[in-house]
Amino acid sequence: MKLFNSRYLLLAALTLLLGACQSTPSVDTTAADARAAAIAQLEQNLASSELATAEDQLSALQAQTPDDPQLVQYQRQLAEAYLQRSQIVLQKGDVNAAATALSRARALMPKAPALTGGVNSAITQARKVELDMAEAALKAAEARPPAKVIDPAAESTTVALNINDIAKLRHQLDLIAQDIVNYQCAVSLQVPRTADYPWLATLIGKRVKKLDPDFDLKLERQIIRHVPAQMVLIPSKPQ
Repeated sequence: MKLFNSRYLLLAALTLLLGACQSTPSVDTTAADARAAAIAQLEQNLASSELATAEDQLSALQAQTPDDPQLVQYQRQLAEAYLQRSQIVLQKGDVNAAATALSRARALMPKAPALTGGVNSAITQARKVELDMAEAALKAAEARPPAKVIDPAAESTTVALNINDIAKLRHQLDLIAQDIVNYQCAVSLQVPRTADYPWLATLIGKRVKKLDPDFDLKLERQIIRHVPAQMVLIPSKPQ
C-alpha cells in the first residue's frame, strides 16, 4: 500500500511539472506575438508618416524593453522622418511647423546634433527674414502720413461725395486723392446715373496724377441706382 501511494504521489508530481513546463512557452509565445504586432504597427506608422503615433508606440516598446538594440534603429528612423518633415514644411514657408518637427528630431537624436544643424540654420534664417519683413512693414506704415478720409486699418472706407456743392466736392476730392496715393488705394466709384461717372472720374484722376504722375489709379465704375454718389477706397496692405 505504501509503495502504491509513493508511486501515485510521484506520478502526480511529474504531471504537475510537465503541465508547468507546457504552460510557460504558451505565455512566452503570447508576449512575443504581441510585441511582433506592436513592431509591425510601428513600422506601418513610420511608412505612412504618422510620426506622433509612431513615437508613442516606440516609447511604449522602450518602456517594456529599454535595452533592446532593435528599438535604437526605429528611434533613428523616426528622428530622420521628423527631420525630413521639418525640411519639407520649411520649404513651404511654415517656419513654426518646421521648428516643431526639428525639436522632435533633436529629442530623438540628442547625441547627433550635426544631423539637425543644417535645418536649424535654415529655420533661424527664415525667422530672421520674417522678422525683417515685419519690421519693414511697420516702418512703411509709420512712414505714411496721417489718413485724411479713410481708416487705414479697415478693409475699405466708403466716402459719400458732396456733388451738390462743387466747392466742398473739390476740397473733398483733394483729401481723397492724398489718401489714394499715400495708401495705394484701389477705388470703386459708385454713382446712381451713368452720366455722373465721367466727370467725377476725371476730377479724381487729375488730382491723383498731380500728386504722383506715375501712380496707376485702379478705378472701377459701378452704376447703382439706389445709392448716392460715393467712393469706396481700398488701401493696399503693407508689403
